[in-house]
Amino acid sequence: MSQQTTALKPNIAVYTDPQHNLWLDSALPSVDDIQAGVSLEPGEVVVQIRSTGICGSDVHFWHAGRIGPMIVEDKHILGHESAGEIIAVHPSVKHLQPGDKVAIEPNIPCHACRPCLTGSYNGCENVLFRSTPPVPGLLRRYITHPAVWCHKLPPTMSFEDGALLEPLSVALAAVERANLRLGDAAVICGAGPIGLVTLLCARAAGAEPIVITDIDQGRLEFAKTLVAGKPGTLATYLVERGHTEQEIAEGIKMGLGGLEPDVALECTGVESSIAAAIHAVRFGGTVFVVGVGKNEMQFPFMRLSTHEIDLRFQYRYANTWPKAIRLVDSGVLKDVRKLVTHRFTIEDAVKAFETSADARSGAIKVQITNL
Repeated sequence: MSQQTTALKPNIAVYTDPQHNLWLDSALPSVDDIQAGVSLEPGEVVVQIRSTGICGSDVHFWHAGRIGPMIVEDKHILGHESAGEIIAVHPSVKHLQPGDKVAIEPNIPCHACRPCLTGSYNGCENVLFRSTPPVPGLLRRYITHPAVWCHKLPPTMSFEDGALLEPLSVALAAVERANLRLGDAAVICGAGPIGLVTLLCARAAGAEPIVITDIDQGRLEFAKTLVAGKPGTLATYLVERGHTEQEIAEGIKMGLGGLEPDVALECTGVESSIAAAIHAVRFGGTVFVVGVGKNEMQFPFMRLSTHEIDLRFQYRYANTWPKAIRLVDSGVLKDVRKLVTHRFTIEDAVKAFETSADARSGAIKVQITNL
C-alpha cells in the first residue's frame, strides 16, 4: 500500500439517530488501521475529506428521520457532497496516488444488475449510496472508497469546488434528461441550492427566457445576482400564501413575457408547485421533477392528458462527474462557487447544520471544510 506519512488526526464523523440527535463521534477507518494498511480492499483508496456540503437531504434525515422508504434506524453518519486528498492507495490502484485531489462520487453500484449494465447505474438495484441509511456517509475526516468513484481534480479546482460537483451533477442530469434545448422558455420551480445550480445549467444550455419561483424573496434576489451580467432574461415569481396553482401558472407565464414554458424544471418536490408547473407549460411541454416529495401526490391529470404534457422524474445521476469537472474548470459553470455562503469546521458541525436548516440565516450552501 502506498500512503502519505504525515501525522493524522483522529477520525471523527457527524452522526444523527432516530431520536433526531446530532453529534460528533469516532468513525472508521481508525488512524491505526490506515497507518497499518489494513483498511483497504483491492481497488480502494483512503481519502482525507477536505470539504463537504450539507444537502437538504442531510437536514431531512436529521429532522424527519427518513425520506420515503429510506429510514434512519440506528446511529448514522451524514454527508454525500465531498472532496478530499488521497492519502493511501491499494497496490491495485494505478490511476491515483497519495496527494491527488479528488471529488467523491458517493455511490457504489454493483456493476451486475440491468441498470448498471446498460449505463444507468443510478438505478442500481443493489447500490450503496453514502449517507442513505443504512450506508454511512462521507462527513468524517477519513473514508475508504472505491478508486473508480474518486474523480481526480485539476490544479485549478479547489476542494470546495469538488464538493459542489454533487449538486451540480443533479442539475446536469436534469437539464440533459429534460431535453432542454437552445431557446426553450423555461421555468425553474424553487430557488434552493438545486434550483439555483439548475438555473446556472439552464442558462448555460441556452434556455431563454427563464423564470424562477420561490416562497422566499431573499432567495429570488440571490438568483438574480447569480446570473447578473450574463446574456439572457431572468424573471422571478414570489409564491405567496393563498396563491392557487392556476394563479402561480399565470404568474410564470407573465414572467416569460406571455410565453408558456417549453420546460419546467421542478426542484422543490412540493405537490402544489408540481401542479402549478403542469398548468403553466405549453401543449406538448415537459414537466421534469428534480425535487424529492412525499410518497403520494395528486396531479391535474386532465391537464396532463389534454395537453400531452410529459411528466418525468429524476433519481440521482449517472456519468456526470467528468462533464461537471470540465464545465467548472473551463469557467462555463464557475459561478457555482457563489452558492457557498457559509463555512464551518467539523468541530462546529452542529452549528453548521443549524445554520443550513434556518431559513433566516440566509444560507444557500453550507460547507464543512478542512476536516
